[in-house]
Amino acid sequence: MKRDILKLFRQFLFVNLIILLSIHITLASDNNSKNDHELHDRYSSDNLKIGERLFHGLIITGDNTINCASCHNTEVIDTFNWNPSALEIALSTQYMDSSAFANTLLNPVTKRISEVHKNVQLDAQQIVLIRQYLDSITLKGLEKPRMLVRRLAFFILLVITFIIAFIDLTFTKKIKFKPVHGVVMLVALAFIFKIIYEDAVGLGRSQGYAPLQPIKFSHKVHANDNKIDCIYCHHTAETSKSAGIPSTNVCLNCHELVREGTNSGRFEIQKILTNMEKGHATEWIRIHKLPDHVYFNHAQHVGIGKLDCSECHGNVEDDHLAKQYEDLSMGWCLDCHRTKKVDFLGNEYYSKTFEEYHEQFKNSMIDSLTIAEMGGENCMKCHY
Repeated sequence: MKRDILKLFRQFLFVNLIILLSIHITLASDNNSKNDHELHDRYSSDNLKIGERLFHGLIITGDNTINCASCHNTEVIDTFNWNPSALEIALSTQYMDSSAFANTLLNPVTKRISEVHKNVQLDAQQIVLIRQYLDSITLKGLEKPRMLVRRLAFFILLVITFIIAFIDLTFTKKIKFKPVHGVVMLVALAFIFKIIYEDAVGLGRSQGYAPLQPIKFSHKVHANDNKIDCIYCHHTAETSKSAGIPSTNVCLNCHELVREGTNSGRFEIQKILTNMEKGHATEWIRIHKLPDHVYFNHAQHVGIGKLDCSECHGNVEDDHLAKQYEDLSMGWCLDCHRTKKVDFLGNEYYSKTFEEYHEQFKNSMIDSLTIAEMGGENCMKCHY
């Protein structure tokens, strides 16, 4: 009986593992086979391999052979790269004729890159092969980094360890010294609940989230180097619930004249102009987002509370890539409400409200007020 239970358990684990692996391999192979089939119809595999090697500088083409991938990433990255990725190059040149493509390749629009490309020696056939490789990237996309599943694997291992210890304690009894089972089960449970707790607390939070935007906009260049005030672009922050995302028209207030950036040349700014010509809005990726059951109003904090942007968003002017600086948890908000002093007497917003507090200030009963003392801890303020 005990052996049968243990045998069934082993078979159950083995079958589930096989099913999961089969599903993963099937999905991956389906996606790859579709792309490979389409590529095979267009180009030979040998040409694509040579084009890839040329792009990565693995074939000597002269005294100034360069690795294009060192500047133009062929993989998904999470860092700010001023140079266009291989995919961006492919998409921006896919409708060019051969002459225009060769000119773009040998004389790029960015001054900084053009210095690197100086005296690059590529013949017509090599340029065609590089273009075929770039065309393959438009179908396959950038290579994605492998997912790390160590935490999930550790969690599964803990669950399996707990089950095996429980089965041996209850049925098989291979280990006679019972305290061993207790220790193993307690340690496994402790780590299981730790992982569950941490993941539950972190649910919906994304501190440090820093997505790459469709246009490489740098807060450092705009807010720090060029001293552009936050309110100029986020002009509704003082008067509206949302700070707002700048429209293409706001960008063009400057970039109608400024057509070339110090770092990115004309490539990134051209995206703004192209969107304007086509009547498309730039699809910026939102970084800061509270859960739907939470109410937050920028006007109340920036317009009335006179909070500086950096108090919630950090020193964004110091970084090229914008990120979520704080965890935006309820505890973080309440901590601010409990410690932040309100400019009660010097703020016109409070001049005709909270008469009781005005009397207390007048009679020297209090000399300061926190947001919490004015109702900032009331649940209905944020969760109405």
